[in-house]
Amino acid sequence: QVQLVESGGGLVQPGGSLRLSCAASGFTLDYYAIGWFRQAPGKEREGVSCISGRSGSTYYADSVKGRFTISRDNAKNTVYLQMNSLKPEDTAVYYCARSRYTYCSGYGIPTPGDMDFWGKGTLVTVSS
Repeated sequence: QVQLVESGGGLVQPGGSLRLSCAASGFTLDYYAIGWFRQAPGKEREGVSCISGRSGSTYYADSVKGRFTISRDNAKNTVYLQMNSLKPEDTAVYYCARSRYTYCSGYGIPTPGDMDFWGKGTLVTVSS
């Protein structure tokens, strides 16, 4: 069955870096767009980044553009989110999700309604 498992979260100081991983199983990664989302306490889940299947085109929310990089290793069936220059406002539970579609839709920022399978999330805390 389809599974997505996030890892790599933790506590990091402002300005630091983390790399999140999303290990996918039960489907061929290259056929689907994959999105990263985050949800901070008391806030709605927001789309952070998306990578399309096939083309590998990438998209970022304005709040993370220039700091985060999404990538995909089809051989390992894993999607990564490299997060640099982290800020306290990046603190959240980060989720990866599989889109129903091959390509990131709309302007590329993933929306929860486009996703059909979700991981359980990994907590990122940015604090000194």
